[in-house]
Amino acid sequence: MWFLALKFPNPPIPIPIPIPIPISSSLGLHFSTPPLISQILSSIQIKNIPMAEGGSMESAAGRYQSTLDALSSLITKKSRADKSNKGDRYDLLFDYLKILELDEAISQLKIIHVAGTKGKGSTCTFAESILRNCGFRTGLFTSPHLIDVRERFRLDGLEISEEKFLEYFWWCYDRLKEKTNDDVPMPTYFRFLALLAFKIFAAEQVDVAILEVGLGGRFDATNVVKKPIVCGISSLGYDHMEILGNTLGEIAGEKAGIFKHEIPAFTVPQPDEAMHVLEEKASKLNINLQVAHPLDANLLNGLKLALEGEHQYLNAGLAIALCSTWLQRTGHPIINFNQTGPLPEPFIKGLTTASLQGRAQIVPDIESPGNLVFYLDGAHSPESMEACARWFSLCTRDDNHLSNLNYQPQQHMDEGSKKDTAQILLFNCMSVRDPQLLLPRLMRTCASHGVCFQKALFVPNISVYHKVGSQALPTVDPQVDLSWQFGLQRAWESLMQSDKGVEPSNTDQACEEVKDDTGMRVTSFKNSSVFSSLPSAIKWLRDTAQKDRFVCFQVLVTGSLHLIGDVLRLIKK
Repeated sequence: MWFLALKFPNPPIPIPIPIPIPISSSLGLHFSTPPLISQILSSIQIKNIPMAEGGSMESAAGRYQSTLDALSSLITKKSRADKSNKGDRYDLLFDYLKILELDEAISQLKIIHVAGTKGKGSTCTFAESILRNCGFRTGLFTSPHLIDVRERFRLDGLEISEEKFLEYFWWCYDRLKEKTNDDVPMPTYFRFLALLAFKIFAAEQVDVAILEVGLGGRFDATNVVKKPIVCGISSLGYDHMEILGNTLGEIAGEKAGIFKHEIPAFTVPQPDEAMHVLEEKASKLNINLQVAHPLDANLLNGLKLALEGEHQYLNAGLAIALCSTWLQRTGHPIINFNQTGPLPEPFIKGLTTASLQGRAQIVPDIESPGNLVFYLDGAHSPESMEACARWFSLCTRDDNHLSNLNYQPQQHMDEGSKKDTAQILLFNCMSVRDPQLLLPRLMRTCASHGVCFQKALFVPNISVYHKVGSQALPTVDPQVDLSWQFGLQRAWESLMQSDKGVEPSNTDQACEEVKDDTGMRVTSFKNSSVFSSLPSAIKWLRDTAQKDRFVCFQVLVTGSLHLIGDVLRLIKK
């Protein structure tokens, strides 16, 4: 059924049409109308509002879920863009831009484009916060999301509203659905999201659009941008090697694909192999590639970076270089500013107030605030795992950070008494990762800082790759395949034994399998357990914390941003 939606007030009010109106596919009206009626119709919009069973309008939650279902339909199992398939038909992106009439709109956007293996999301977040505090209207596109897909699109530092998201989503989706065919099929998931970002930022008339590359650079959907204001490459390392190449040089070559002729570009200190390739690619495009050095903490006037971890000073330094260049090239230069002198006040405020979930994030458990603290970091490459381990070790070793977590000591404890601490690992990673590269870096970096895990818990993610989730948690599958988690557990047990100078043995004999009080399986070795669901692992942690109130359990959650999102959904409810 068709509804008329008044443009005023905002949001539009759907009103049932009392008479049938012939409507073409382009939503044009094809009948004669009296002048007064024409005046009324000129002030209204026609919308196709989804209907629920029984003829009533679909609820807001139902409409949003229908949108997520439509988005999920774009997820494919096909390999991502690489050299062998011409970037997974990269040229299709330009067909989509024509369908959505976005070519001219993108050319008007003043874009900062950032690629990299580690730190590109943090760099983009810092840059957005800096320029917003300089007074500009900002648009930020990042990936992946942790809980809600709208996190990927930020306007003025806030994720896009549900109302605007639905409006722009269906504007793009319906046009693409109408115009695509067998030769030009519907865009895949990430490509659609990138197109949606361009539509949102153009329609919202942002002053600056900051784009984080999804994967690689050369064949990434964000790389349809022809003339950004400035480009950046964050730290490079080994990740997505099945797509980007097996050497740092090959990976750097793909990332450098975002460089454009004579457009300023910055990077951070890189391994020689990677830096050589970046400089070679830049030189061919007549670019003087500049190296941004880590931010000097003394320039923050006694304040702390908003994002935790020593590695964030590297990302902050890159963000400062990108923002100062953007300001200069868009006619807003900062007088007498150089990267070694005092920082302008908006830069300091931006760097010390930026916000990014799931990266070096500390969250006390709401059910056991003084006894259970989650340390969340979405590290999933060997280098980022090492940085995550350093951050966790420094945090848990420093008793002073506890005062910032908004909880009070238990009343029954004597004044001045100090809780013992116990460190626990909650881990999962995607099957394309190599746990033999990730887990040793994590465990040995922590051990070198005097931190040893009392227990490691391995769990499957709740989120599934083929469906975009909402804030509601999906149903846990009691028959979930745990073979990957058992493999992670064996790798951990082997590491623990070898670090103690013991020859790895067949630990299957020491395995204990029980069911928790929800009926879910728990498989335990001496140093680790596999839980068949994340909720049962969280319940075990909470029960353990409740039993021993004189110990603060510090849980490092890492290995997968999908796992981080699932944990945040559970512990923030």
